[in-house]
Amino acid sequence: MKVAIIFGSKSDTEKIKGAAVCLNEFGIDYQGYILSAHRVPEKLEEILVELEANNYEVIIAGAGLAAHLPGVIASKTIIPVIGIPINAAFEGMDSLLSIVQMPKSIPVATVGVNNSYNAGMLAVQILAVKYPELKEKLHKYRREMKEKFLKENENFVDFGL
Repeated sequence: MKVAIIFGSKSDTEKIKGAAVCLNEFGIDYQGYILSAHRVPEKLEEILVELEANNYEVIIAGAGLAAHLPGVIASKTIIPVIGIPINAAFEGMDSLLSIVQMPKSIPVATVGVNNSYNAGMLAVQILAVKYPELKEKLHKYRREMKEKFLKENENFVDFGL
């Protein structure tokens, strides 16, 4: 199980980090890259060829502003791409729309603005279809999440009025 995390600017590292946190929690190998669809397109293509050759199964791609990176990646590989819109301007709405509005036949799964943890979780779910041990970890995670929620909210709400 291998996932690539690609994003266009070093300044976005903290916004993308949640994906790595999630993948770590589930024991999934990943590699991070800072690449730009506009500034180093040749290097991006080179890395995508390597990812395919090395059997990567999901790519998480974060981008802000025009947010072309996830779509460009999706156009150059058949590895599923999960886009993370990054809040760089317009509260991230420009990035969100840019990533989610892909042309027919070149999809990019898209999570909420700056929600890199959910991108990691979506990668986990995609991989869990193929890997039974990961599927069981995901079921366990969900059971524990529900139990924790119920325990934290078992009492009535005191509004302090």
